[in-house]
Amino acid sequence: MTMTFDALIAALEQAPHQSEDTQLGSSWLLGFDTETTGITAGRDAIVSATLVLRDPQRGHDGDAEAEWVINPHRRMNPRASAVNGFTDEYLAEHGMEPTDAIDQIARAIATAQDKHIPLLAYNAPFDVHMLAGDLERWQLPQVSERMEAAASSSGLLVVDPLVIDRAISKRHGKRTLTLTTEYYGVVPTGDFHNATADTVAAVDLIKPMSTLYPQVGHLTMGELMDWQRQAHDTWQASFNQWLESRGRAPLHDRWL
Repeated sequence: MTMTFDALIAALEQAPHQSEDTQLGSSWLLGFDTETTGITAGRDAIVSATLVLRDPQRGHDGDAEAEWVINPHRRMNPRASAVNGFTDEYLAEHGMEPTDAIDQIARAIATAQDKHIPLLAYNAPFDVHMLAGDLERWQLPQVSERMEAAASSSGLLVVDPLVIDRAISKRHGKRTLTLTTEYYGVVPTGDFHNATADTVAAVDLIKPMSTLYPQVGHLTMGELMDWQRQAHDTWQASFNQWLESRGRAPLHDRWL
């Protein structure tokens, strides 16, 4: 169900504190997705975002969702507008001020992080870095600055179904969210490239991934980040071999 920001915060405050031994397959999750003016963090900006709090015992019926449409005070890249449907005119008329919206999003994520509830995003570095760029632009505290000292010292706790899928699935071809949800039998609740539909679909991936690959469901919160970093590095090394075999420059990016 869609809620106000205050209702989402209330749901987060009622959620349990999880331990480092909590397994991914039985963990609460805070799904996150954004639509943006373009693809460059720090230069482009968030125009739409959704957070979805998932209780593993209740599934969809227990979801707490909050959505934001944001006036970025910068122009849409025409290519991005063609994908997500947002126009400068619509955002100027209907969008929240970014200082209010971005602050609310960061506050909700920090509340979840303090309870060891991971942030879940498909291709997580994109959304995490876009949020960090907007927080810096509007001189707002970063998520880590809002977290309790013990939680912030270890950084954000994040689940990235794309990284997990690359590590466990041997299928070939593209791994867009649309294709990945089809592979795992997840039925979308709306149109893709809508922040809410994308968020729910990404959260929905964890159950079939954990069922098909029990090693994923058994990952603990304490193991999660190092496992995903290693999985990303392994994938990137293999992908770089493929790129170099075709005379293309290798990648040198890090995950989170």
